[in-house]
Amino acid sequence: MPSSSPRRSPAPAERQRDPERTRRRILEAAAGEFGAHGYAGARVRAIAARAGVNQQLVSYYFGGKEGLFQAMSRQWEQRRGELAPADTPLSEQLRAYALEAVRNPEGVRVFAWSGLQYTGPDDDPDRASRARMLAGSADEVRALQASGRLPAEVDPACLLVMLMAATMATTTLPHVVESVCGADPRDPAFVTHFADQVAVLARLVGLGPDQRQSG
Repeated sequence: MPSSSPRRSPAPAERQRDPERTRRRILEAAAGEFGAHGYAGARVRAIAARAGVNQQLVSYYFGGKEGLFQAMSRQWEQRRGELAPADTPLSEQLRAYALEAVRNPEGVRVFAWSGLQYTGPDDDPDRASRARMLAGSADEVRALQASGRLPAEVDPACLLVMLMAATMATTTLPHVVESVCGADPRDPAFVTHFADQVAVLARLVGLGPDQRQSG
C-alpha cells in the first residue's frame, strides 16, 4: 500500500543536492532493503538510512514504498531490454537472466521475494509491469510451438515458468546447488557454468537458434 506520510518539499539544504543523484541513491538502497527482506518486510525508514537521506524524501520522490518498488520494476524492464535485445534467441535470454545472479544479485533476490510473499493479484505491487515483461516471452514460446519447434504436448506457459525458475536457482536453491553440484552457488565461475547449462537445456527443448535455417 502507498505510504500514508504526507509528501513534502525538501528542505532548502536538500534542494541544493542533485535530485537525480538522490533518486539513484534511494533506488540503490531500496534494492538492498527489498533484496534482504522482500516488499512486505522492507521498511522505508531503513531504505532512507541506507541511502543517507531524510525519510520524507522517499515519499517526495517516489510517493512511498509502493511507488519506490514500481520504480525499481521500471528499472528492471529497462535492464531486461539491455540483456535481451530484439531477436535474441530465448536460450540466450535465459542465459543472460541466469548470469544476473552475479551481475545484479539483489535484483534477483527481489524477484524471488516477490514470489515467496505472493498472496494474490490484489496485493501484488509489481503485477502490471511483470505481466508486460512476461507476455512477450510467452508469445515467443507459443510461436516456436506453432512453427513445429516444440512438441504439441508441451504447455508453452508451463515450460517458460520452469526455465525461469531454473535461471534463479543459484539464488533460490543455493543449498540444493551446494549439495548436488558440490559448488558454491555464489561463485561467479559456477554461476557462469550454470547459466551456460540453462542455455543448453533451452536449446535442447527447441528454444535456441533454428538449426534448420542456420545449417
